[in-house]
Amino acid sequence: MTPQDGLPQPRRSLAAAAILLSILVTVLDTSMINVALPAIAGDLGVAPASIIWLSNGYQLVVVATLISFASLAEIIGFRRVYLAGFALYVVASLACALAPTFPALIAARVLQGIGASAVMALTAGLIRYTYPGSQLGRAIGFNTLTVAFAGAIGPTLGSAILAFGPWPWLFAVNVPLGLAAIILGGLTLPETPRAHRRFDVAAAALAALAFGLLFLGADLALALPWLGAVLIAGGVAAGIALVRRDLTRPAPLLPLDLLRLPPVAVSVLASVCAFAAWSLSFVSLPFHFVSNGHEQATTGFMMTPWPVALAIAAPLAGRLSDRLPTALLCMAGGGTLAIALALLIALPGTSPVVLLGLAVGLGGFGFGFFQTPNNRTMLSSAPKARSGGAGGMQATARLLGQTIGTTLTALIFQAGGGPKLAMGVGAGFAVAAAGISLLRRRT
Repeated sequence: MTPQDGLPQPRRSLAAAAILLSILVTVLDTSMINVALPAIAGDLGVAPASIIWLSNGYQLVVVATLISFASLAEIIGFRRVYLAGFALYVVASLACALAPTFPALIAARVLQGIGASAVMALTAGLIRYTYPGSQLGRAIGFNTLTVAFAGAIGPTLGSAILAFGPWPWLFAVNVPLGLAAIILGGLTLPETPRAHRRFDVAAAALAALAFGLLFLGADLALALPWLGAVLIAGGVAAGIALVRRDLTRPAPLLPLDLLRLPPVAVSVLASVCAFAAWSLSFVSLPFHFVSNGHEQATTGFMMTPWPVALAIAAPLAGRLSDRLPTALLCMAGGGTLAIALALLIALPGTSPVVLLGLAVGLGGFGFGFFQTPNNRTMLSSAPKARSGGAGGMQATARLLGQTIGTTLTALIFQAGGGPKLAMGVGAGFAVAAAGISLLRRRT
């Protein structure tokens, strides 16, 4: 096996463990902090409308810097940027745990977001250099399994920690786990080829403005429509300037060169649709169950099958994606997600909890079955030297889809449409993801 075709054992397994541990830490942190927001607000005397910026500020920074970290890593090395970013994340976690005031906590949380952005942007590329091509689908399946597992246990683990200690412990727990991942990664992560070009600082600034203003504008569109519209317009203007700048460059910061590859373009568009469907359904389902008389505890129980089924589907789809056509697997996954949402809309609200839980699990299985082969194609279809751009695009497509889904859900709820309409729109996006996947046969 050559270095270009993955790492030899046992280094490959140790490097994979370092990558998966960093993913586990960042996903657990996000899901635990969401549970702790009321406790943090009460302790610091902050209004609920302000405390939400612990999540929004973090997400805003991630969206604004993903593409830039992907480009930087191609120039100075994936391993170096990844470890530096995760080290910043760990230091910022300690700063969050020790923050004496809300402004200090927000500042530390923004630094956390910068570090997390480096991890998210480069995970896919590092996996491609760690595993041989024949096992890439399996590796991406394990990655998706880790994300699903962390997302599933995060709220429960966060609640358990809060039952025994104050909220700073939620951040402090990142430190020993993060240090272990950094040490292991420093010893085992692969060295990657470096591109002979300069980092485009002006393009990075335009990308931060474009994605940051679009995300912020979408978030404020309902509460402050005029301000939201101005921010979105500013984001669009920055995006146009970035595209015009990058069109003439052989390896642009915004990976326009990769979008010229039909398999990559199809995968990106399908991913945006799939994550919009996920966001529309996952945000709407709790409201749907509560509106039909189910208690909060029961609602949480009925949501659990989604991440569990996703965790089962992801590695299975990963193994199959190394052998079967992506178009077939993604069409089956997107179609299954659409069928599950249609069932949840059609089933009476008084249906047995077990039946509703099975329908939720079917949705999680379909989403997991779609996600792994789609991500595998997106990553493997790009030249290996552009793995950073492909990985950054994969993460950006996910965040864009989630933003579209949450914004549409809020608009539907504000218009009085209710969770069933939102799930119906989500089913439409799932069908679109499955239909777009059929285009792969032509590419």
